[in-house]
Amino acid sequence: MEPISVKEAITAELQALAVHDQRIVAVTSDARGSASLSNYVKALPKQFVECGIAEQDEVGIAAGLAAVGKHPYIFAPACFLSARSLEQVKVDIAYSRQNVKIVGVSGGISYGALGSSHHSTHDIAVMRAIPDLAVVLPSDGVQAVAMLHDLEKRNIPVYIRTGKAKLPILYTEETECQPFVFGKAGMIRKGSDITVIACGECVCQAVVASDALKKEGISVRVLDMATLKPFDTDAVVQAAKETGHIITVEEHNINGGLGAAVCQAVCATYPIPVTCLALPDEHVVAGNSSEVFAYYGLDASGICNTIHAVLEKK
Repeated sequence: MEPISVKEAITAELQALAVHDQRIVAVTSDARGSASLSNYVKALPKQFVECGIAEQDEVGIAAGLAAVGKHPYIFAPACFLSARSLEQVKVDIAYSRQNVKIVGVSGGISYGALGSSHHSTHDIAVMRAIPDLAVVLPSDGVQAVAMLHDLEKRNIPVYIRTGKAKLPILYTEETECQPFVFGKAGMIRKGSDITVIACGECVCQAVVASDALKKEGISVRVLDMATLKPFDTDAVVQAAKETGHIITVEEHNINGGLGAAVCQAVCATYPIPVTCLALPDEHVVAGNSSEVFAYYGLDASGICNTIHAVLEKK
């Protein structure tokens, strides 16, 4: 399977599902291009709602559709859904427990060159803090499809963050863990020397690092924490006991994201050293995703350097 962006995988599969289920409705805020929804709109115009550049209205409309039995999927840039529309997500969807799937496209620093106004480096933190709202970050197209089938069966509100980069397929026939199990981390690479826990587009970088270090005789476990909420504390504790050190990697501010969740779990259950690779608490540099990842050490090379440094002290 050729590399594909997570958002492309989601919209293509959503179209396939929607053909057979008229309850499914895609809702956008002038984001059909950004969300890769053009084919869906052409095929299913009656199962599509265009709200214009009005993300707050988009969320309210989706909540209303869910209240009358529809299965709405909101598509909009993650930076706007998690900031401009936060009150509507909190009240109209989560507090009202409406079955709305919120797809924040081009999350993290996908819009890298456009600067902080278009970065969503806070969204995991704020969405995790909203009661009754699950948070999911798929890492490749196969997992995205499996996630969509799983979540379509769940009558719950969910925030799904996607990037826009075309990612290699991580979950193949040779991969021993399942592509997606709601609320569970997937051990995509086995290892005993150290554990890397990553989410979203950072999982690919962690896998590349693990495969490279294997050639040096370093055994790196990689956990794909696709579901940030509910959080798989058991997998984290097991990794802490079996490998003795954890590195987290995320395309998010250092505060309140994956690293914070892992540290909370480790401190409360089995204290070990945890190294958090994340974006610093500042307005990050402008550039494309690969440039920003490399600048902050979130790419495979940066992860390898961090692992070497940790193991030298271990």
